[in-house]
Amino acid sequence: MRKITADFVFPVSSPPIAQGVVVIDSRGKILSIDSRSQHDPASLEHYKGVIVPGFVNTHCHLELSHMKGIADTGTGLIPFITAVVQQRDFPKEQIAEAVALADREMFQNGIVAVGDISNVVDTFDVKSRSAIRYYTFVEMFDFLQDNRAETIFAQYDAVYRQLKLKRGDRKSSVPHAPYSVSGSLFKRIRKNNFGSKDLTVSIHNQETAAEDDLFRHGKGDFYDFYGKFGVSLQDFKAIRKSSIYYLMKNLNPRQRNLFVHNTLTSRADIEAAHRWSSQVYWATCPNANLYIENRLPDYRHFIETGARMTIGTDSLTSNWQLSVLEEMKTIARYQSYVGFETLLRWGTLNGAVALGFEKELGSIEVGKKPGLNLLNLDSTFILNSNTTVNRLV
Repeated sequence: MRKITADFVFPVSSPPIAQGVVVIDSRGKILSIDSRSQHDPASLEHYKGVIVPGFVNTHCHLELSHMKGIADTGTGLIPFITAVVQQRDFPKEQIAEAVALADREMFQNGIVAVGDISNVVDTFDVKSRSAIRYYTFVEMFDFLQDNRAETIFAQYDAVYRQLKLKRGDRKSSVPHAPYSVSGSLFKRIRKNNFGSKDLTVSIHNQETAAEDDLFRHGKGDFYDFYGKFGVSLQDFKAIRKSSIYYLMKNLNPRQRNLFVHNTLTSRADIEAAHRWSSQVYWATCPNANLYIENRLPDYRHFIETGARMTIGTDSLTSNWQLSVLEEMKTIARYQSYVGFETLLRWGTLNGAVALGFEKELGSIEVGKKPGLNLLNLDSTFILNSNTTVNRLV
C-alpha cells in the first residue's frame, strides 16, 4: 500500500483537493482519496506539485516512429502525405527498434493508454508486451475507388486478424479519411464492425483546405496528388458541403466516432455532428497541426458547443516528441483561454471515455487504476515551458 500526497490532487471527475492523499494498493488500484489530516504524516509519500491521472493519447501512428525528422515542417498535408508514402519503407529491424523506443517514451511521459493507427503489423509485437493499454485502429483506404473496396478490405482485414490483444486492449476496423475512402469501403467497414455499440471508430477529419475544395467544389490539390499515384478521381461527385457531411452519411451514429485533427472544423460542422449522434468525440493534435499546416483549430468552437475534446500526439513523423503534456502546453501557449482543468480533462477522462477505457482509466476514483502523474505546478496551475511530468504509478 502507498499513500501519495502533493500540494493538490486533481481527480478530474470531481473538484481538486488541496493537500490530498491518494491511497493505492500494490497493483495501482485506488483505495481511497482523502486529506492529510486523516493520515499519520510519517506514512505519506510527499511531493511538491499537482497529482493528476495518467494521460490518454487518443491518436498516434506508432508504426511511423522510424521516420522522425524525415518529413519537412510547414509544407501542408498533401506534401507531408507524399513524403510518408514515398519514404516509409525501412529495414524491419530499424522499424521495430523505433517502435519500442516510442512506446517507452510514451510510458515515461505518463501516458497510460493510446489510440493507435495501424496499416501494417509492425507494432503488434511491442503492443503485446507494453505496459500501455492500446486501442488499435486498423486503418483502411482505397483512394475513393469503389471498385477496389472489397480487395482493399481483404488486405487490411488480414492485418486486423493478426493482432492478438493482450488483456485490456481493444481493436476495430476504421476508415482513414473522407478524401481516401469510398462509399463501398465505408459500407464494408460498417459491416465488419456491426453489432457492437461499445466500439470506437477513428477517422482523420478536416485537416486541410484541399479537403474542403474536394468535397465542396470537386476540384483542388487532391486531383494532382492522386494523379501522381496513377489514381483517377473522374468519377468523384462533390457533395457541395464540407467533408464531415460525407462522414456522417457513411459512419454509424450508434457507435463512438472519434474525429481527428479538425483543424478547419467550423462551429456549424460541430453542431451538425452533435445533432447526428450523441457518440461524437474530437481529437486534437496541436503539435502535428503546427508541424504540417502551421495552424491550430479554433478551440472556442469546441468549448462553446460542449464538444468532448481529447488529445493525441500523432506520430514522430509529424511531431518532435510523444507527450500529451507537451500538447497541452502548446494549446496553453497559443490559445491561453483554454484553462488547465479543461486541458486536463481533454488529456485524461475524455480520452478514456472516447476509447471505452473509462472504467479503469481517466480519473482518480476509488476502484480505478488510472496511473498517477506529478506535474511541477504551483497554485496558479499555469502550464509553461518548464512544466514537466513525473510518472509516480
